[in-house]
Amino acid sequence: MRKISFGSRVFDAFNIFIMLLILVVVLYPILNIVATSFSSGKYISSGSVTIWPKGFTVQAYADVFKDALIYKGYVNSIIYAVGSTGIMLLFTSLLAYPLTIPGFAGKKFITIFLMITMFFSGGLIPTYLLMRSLHLLDTVWVMILPGAVGAYNVFLFRTFFSNVPAELKESAVMDGANDVVVLFRIVLPLSKALLATFALFGLVGSWNSWFEALIYLKDQDKYPLQMILRNYLFTLDTNAIQGRVGAGNVAINSSGSSLDPKAIRMSVIIITMFPIMAIYPFFQKHFTKGVLVGAIKG
Repeated sequence: MRKISFGSRVFDAFNIFIMLLILVVVLYPILNIVATSFSSGKYISSGSVTIWPKGFTVQAYADVFKDALIYKGYVNSIIYAVGSTGIMLLFTSLLAYPLTIPGFAGKKFITIFLMITMFFSGGLIPTYLLMRSLHLLDTVWVMILPGAVGAYNVFLFRTFFSNVPAELKESAVMDGANDVVVLFRIVLPLSKALLATFALFGLVGSWNSWFEALIYLKDQDKYPLQMILRNYLFTLDTNAIQGRVGAGNVAINSSGSSLDPKAIRMSVIIITMFPIMAIYPFFQKHFTKGVLVGAIKG
């Protein structure tokens, strides 16, 4: 049995202390949000709620779920997240795979073109004008199509695809398979870790996105959940509690519950972040392999 030195023990103890400190820093705000969403208004207004609910009540959640826009926002966010992520994975794969083929004529031009986009962008106003010219404003597609291809993603996909054994591709070609068959029947099935990793990146990025909706969407029925959350956070006040909540058309019945606007805000935050927290454990195991293997080679 190898003897552990005193310095190693000190180092391990220090690491454990730092990790526990980070854990507390990360968990405390989440626990406080959960506790506040289940607490009575008098305890919230007095600032006595920490990580445990006081005056336990679910009235905030009951009132929030009366808002029809919450349900529409959920559906819209799912459509935007799944649609944009699926299109991103598909088009990124279709662009990255040809860059791994020896002798592909446009490889150098496409690589240079993609690298330029990593350093220069059109900016907000030209992008808005482009969306308007394409007649995508205030449509579902304006939340899905703009992120179809990213240069950084293409380069990582290219590197990952390059690690697939060439013998598998060659044997498939000898059996009569073309490049499309090789990509979808051999390369992509062997790249599940990469696809799962970037699928989660895409889902989280789309789910948390609200600025694009603010710029491109006018119809509230097309708002994603994050945009509705933003409206709750910015427009909800004491007067709104007594009449109507946030961006929706929900009459709030606060009789006997001393409902606090902060409880409404926190309950909406919990409702918004729950889906991502639920799916994260199913993708987390692919993170290290998906990212590191794709970054081994330049």
